Amino acid sequence: MPEIDPPNSPGNAPDDEPQAELDARYSDERATTADWSRAVERLSAAEIFWLSTVRPDGRPHVTPLIAVWHDGGLHFCTGADERKAKNLRHNQEVVLTTGANVLSEGYDLVVEGRAVRVSDETRLRALAAVYVDKYGEDWKFDVRDGAFVGDGGPALVFRVTPRTAFGFSKGDPFGQTRWQFAQ
Repeated sequence: MPEIDPPNSPGNAPDDEPQAELDARYSDERATTADWSRAVERLSAAEIFWLSTVRPDGRPHVTPLIAVWHDGGLHFCTGADERKAKNLRHNQEVVLTTGANVLSEGYDLVVEGRAVRVSDETRLRALAAVYVDKYGEDWKFDVRDGAFVGDGGPALVFRVTPRTAFGFSKGDPFGQTRWQFAQ
């Protein structure tokens, strides 16, 4: 799998502001477009994400995992023989979701993009530090041979730079914002 572009190349920089649009079909008349910087705060703070991939035969696969936001992208890791890694060898298009498991409060986020392997050891060491900062010492990884290495063995690391993202406000007012990123 190819290595990603440098983290701050066009479209990847943390300061790049996407085009935001409120979908009136799913929004209260009082709703306004949500600010992307607030969505990034929520992505950074979220503990659990759901990753959707596609199996080689076209069937969907969804699994919960932990992820970190760093340098304009979501990052997750997986063992090379896990179903999600096998799926990514055939189709790198993914969706990551996070939010509140209730109907009338909270905020849900959906990030669509391409999961591209990160193997540069300098980047991996920076990401390993972000995992510890967010999840604690139980999630401490060493970096070796282009992968994270922990108690479960080696883990491949992937970056998802958002192409499109959606934010769903489930409080008062309800609203749906779509963010479109320059490619």
